[in-house]
Amino acid sequence: MPFLESMTELTPWELLMNVVDILLVWFVLYKVITIIKGTKAVQLLKGIIFIVIAQLITQALQLETLGWIMQQVLNWGFLAIIIIFQPELRRALEQLGRGKLFSSSTLNEESERNRLIEALTKSVSYMAKRRIGALMSIERETGMSEYIETGIPMNSDITSELIINMFIPNTPLHDGAVIIQKNKIAAAACYLPLSESPFISKELGTRHRAALGISEVTDAITIVVSEETGAISLTANGDLHRNLSLEEFEAKLRRIWFGEQPTENTSSWWNLRGKKNG
Repeated sequence: MPFLESMTELTPWELLMNVVDILLVWFVLYKVITIIKGTKAVQLLKGIIFIVIAQLITQALQLETLGWIMQQVLNWGFLAIIIIFQPELRRALEQLGRGKLFSSSTLNEESERNRLIEALTKSVSYMAKRRIGALMSIERETGMSEYIETGIPMNSDITSELIINMFIPNTPLHDGAVIIQKNKIAAAACYLPLSESPFISKELGTRHRAALGISEVTDAITIVVSEETGAISLTANGDLHRNLSLEEFEAKLRRIWFGEQPTENTSSWWNLRGKKNG
C-alpha cells in the first residue's frame, strides 16, 4: 500500500515527529472540545458539520444550485465562526493568557477536597435540621453552562454560610438550584430539567424531580434537602439515594465526587463536631 510504503521510507526521527505532530493535534482538539463543552456552541458546531456533509452530498449528486449555496456558506464560514464563537474564543484566550488552557481542572489537593466536603456537609446539616429546602448540583465531566446561564452568576468561593444564606426562604436566591463548578459556586437560582420518568414516586416534589432530571442528562451530583421533612437525598447517574444520614451523605459524596472510600481515620466535620461537643 502507498501509505505503508511512504511510512517505511521515513527515518526514525521523521517518524517520531509525525507521531508527536498527530498527538499534539488530537490534544489541541480535545482542549477545544473541553472549552465549548456544555455551551450553546456545541449545537452550532453540529450545524457546521451538517453543512459540510450537505456540501459533500451536493457535489456527489451534482446539485448545482444547492451546491452554490453551500459553497457560499462555507466561504463566509470563517467570519461567521469568529462572530458566533466569540464568547468561547475569548474564554480560551483568557485561559491561555493565565496559563490555564493546558492545566488540569481536577481537584487533586486533599485539603481542598476536605474543605469542599466540609462546607457542603455543614450547610446540609444546618438546613436539614431546620427543614430549609435546598437544591445543589455539582458539575463533573459534562458541562452545565447551559443551566448556569439560566441563573444569577455568582463565581463565589464555597462556604457553608453562603450556601445557607442563599436557601433561606423568601430571599431572592432561594428558589432554584445552586450549581457548583470546580471549586466555585457558579450561579444560583438556576433552572434544572424535570425528570419525565413515570416510575418516580408521586410523593417526591419538584426539587427531587429536578435532581433526577439533571442526573439523567448529565453526570452531575445533585443534593436535595426536603422542605417538608428535612430528609437528605443525593442523585447521580440517574439514581436517587433518599433519606440519607449525615454520615451516609458525606460518604456517598466523597465516593461519587472524588472516588474516595470511607476509612476509619476519616476526619469528617460531623465526627469532629461530635468529639468537640463530647
